[in-house]
Amino acid sequence: MIRTLYLHGFASSPHSFKAQYLARRFAEQGWRLEIPDLNGADFRHLTLTEQLSTVERCAAGEPVNLIGSSLGGYLAALYAARHGEAQKLVLLAPAFGFSRLYEESLGAEAVKEWERKGSLAVMHYALGAPADLGWQFFEDARRYEEEPAITQPCLIIHGTRDAVVPVQVSRKFARTRTCCELAEADSDHELRDQVEMIWEASSSFLNR
Repeated sequence: MIRTLYLHGFASSPHSFKAQYLARRFAEQGWRLEIPDLNGADFRHLTLTEQLSTVERCAAGEPVNLIGSSLGGYLAALYAARHGEAQKLVLLAPAFGFSRLYEESLGAEAVKEWERKGSLAVMHYALGAPADLGWQFFEDARRYEEEPAITQPCLIIHGTRDAVVPVQVSRKFARTRTCCELAEADSDHELRDQVEMIWEASSSFLNR
């Protein structure tokens, strides 16, 4: 199998439950799952552009498969739309239209307050505590297209009880792209109870 990168979700880390589970399962097959840290050198000043640059450095222009969770799934699709050497994508509850979804979840007034203050306290799951995130993160995220124009084979796995990124987001994306297949699971956004299914579906898809 060619190199495979796992892109973790927003304010998560390479030590997330799904990342480490899949890394163990890959290792059992003699494959390496590379998991870059997408939190940047300074989380307060993080942007999607910086995260994409991290992926670019890790991929180093080589053919790679990408597995991405939530925001990591959106980043994987953004990367693949800009890099033809990306081979296959496995997207777990991908946060297509991230800036719009995030604005809807926060509410218009909270977004205005974020811009006014210059920072927002968000839950940083890797730290287990809130951390400040600068306004530049949201401002930069707005620059990117909601649905990246990927052409690579793509498997999307999405929970039907997802209250963070509704499954309809993936249904809409997959419906208009012949390169995509969608597998729905009776689960929530984290898909923690579906890790065995994710492994089986991903390994089968990536080895076709």
